[in-house]
Amino acid sequence: MSDALTVVVLVLVAAAATAAVAQRDPARQALVLSFLGVLLAALFTVLQAPDVGLSQLAVGSALTPLLIMLSVRKVRRRGRSKEGPE
Repeated sequence: MSDALTVVVLVLVAAAATAAVAQRDPARQALVLSFLGVLLAALFTVLQAPDVGLSQLAVGSALTPLLIMLSVRKVRRRGRSKEGPE
């Protein structure tokens, strides 16, 4: 049972990683990256490393996508202010 669960989670991680790379919009990439972080946390938990899974859940699925979204927002806002009325 555990081996089947590991294989299923590994396939989902591979699919989510491929989807993250395939996205062109940085906001969507951040959302897919967040989902990938949750899947990696599940994988670490299945592989009996719950402490690493909790760290991954905090950093990989919450903090990193949040920082990416804030950066994208700042860059887009800065781009709009430079393109303002001339």
